[in-house]
Amino acid sequence: MNKTAAHKSPSAATPYKLTVKQISLELTQDEANQLEKYCKQTGKAATDVIQELIQSLPET
Repeated sequence: MNKTAAHKSPSAATPYKLTVKQISLELTQDEANQLEKYCKQTGKAATDVIQELIQSLPET
C-alpha cells in the first residue's frame, strides 16, 4: 500500500469552505425542559437536535 495515498489532506476532501453562524436562543422553562428530556432520551446534544430540526424545514 502506498503510504502517501492513505494520508489525504482534509481540505482536499472538502471542495468548499464551511461558514458558521452562532445564535442565541431564548426558551421558556417548559421548552427548555422538553429539549433537555429529548436530549437525555436520544443521547444527542441540544445543538445537534436544533440543527436537525432546522435542516428538516422545507426550503422556501
